[in-house]
Amino acid sequence: MSVLRPLDKLPGLNTATILLVGAEDALLQQLADSMLKEDCASELRVHLAKSLPLPSNVNRPRIDLVVFVINLHSKYSLQNVEESLRHVDAAFFLGKVCFLATGAGRDSHCSVHRNTVGKLAHTYRSPLLFCDLEVDAFRASLAQRLVRMLQICAGHVPGVSALNLLSLLRSSESPPPEEL
Repeated sequence: MSVLRPLDKLPGLNTATILLVGAEDALLQQLADSMLKEDCASELRVHLAKSLPLPSNVNRPRIDLVVFVINLHSKYSLQNVEESLRHVDAAFFLGKVCFLATGAGRDSHCSVHRNTVGKLAHTYRSPLLFCDLEVDAFRASLAQRLVRMLQICAGHVPGVSALNLLSLLRSSESPPPEEL
């Protein structure tokens, strides 16, 4: 078991690989299925993990994008992501990591506040997406967006890099919580 590094494996030819990390197996599987239905010029690979680190004895491809999924209805989900973040190399945070908060639609049932997740994303200088994965239309829209982000992070979109994408996503965000 080791730290996940962005360039520890050679890239596959015309292959893009995303790693979804979260405690909600059923929701992650539904999101993965939605992503695989999307039209993609590259061969799309979706890997699921409850937490990091990944086992070192498994032969896995290079990971192009890591998505940490936090269910706002579960403090365990947030704790799991926070513990997993320790196993990610700092170079991954240069545009190859994003956070996804799900369950924000029912605010009264949330046990994790949105600001907590926002501060976590701000701390790691990574984009934060909100989506209710239980709603098919929202999940399909998010899958489309993640596939496009993945293609960029894998280097399959000419003239756009993961850092370009990060700067575009960061400039469209609201100011950090401490500036409000």
